[in-house]
Amino acid sequence: MKVTTVDHPLVQHKLALIRDKNTGSKDFRELMAEVSMLMAYEATRDLELEEATVETPVAPAKVKVLAGKKLALVAILRAGLVMVDGILRLIPAARVGHVGLYRDPKTLEPTQYYAKLPEDIAARRTFLTDPMLATGGSAVQALHVLKDHGATQIKLMSIIAAPEGIERVMKAHPDVDICVAAVDERLNEKGYIVPGLGDAGDRIYGTK
Repeated sequence: MKVTTVDHPLVQHKLALIRDKNTGSKDFRELMAEVSMLMAYEATRDLELEEATVETPVAPAKVKVLAGKKLALVAILRAGLVMVDGILRLIPAARVGHVGLYRDPKTLEPTQYYAKLPEDIAARRTFLTDPMLATGGSAVQALHVLKDHGATQIKLMSIIAAPEGIERVMKAHPDVDICVAAVDERLNEKGYIVPGLGDAGDRIYGTK
């Protein structure tokens, strides 16, 4: 497993605005999508390329293009949707799937209520999106769902992670790489990332 932190200045600047409690839902959604799109540059750095030839207005040119490996974006509902929206701007041909989980407020453990994935998920490189990697419970469960459906090449993308969440995913799924914009200090007694940004879903959709 490899953990990559995307420390590009634009990502870090937008992340500062996302953390600000005074940032409203509209700007929050747009910033989350923008950060996800920027993170996708790093998350897709290892995609395979192959040589091809195209005709420019002047002469033939040898170029490199994606090797044709199919891609899938899978959002952990509901907050993961905003990341998929951003990444789709870069990879519009990717298929999209959804895994629905809710976290029990007492045990902090996830319960699955929905899963809809591309039929050929086993043949696709898959990017699982969830803005907050907190306890790691939802990510671990969603990764089990993906693997149960045949997915083998999976990368987890989260905007902010807690060390506890990273450790839990590493133990349960050592074959899955993680891409984040920041690793914060810790979890508090309620399972929220500190300093974090609060509840991502509520801030995205303006709910409480």
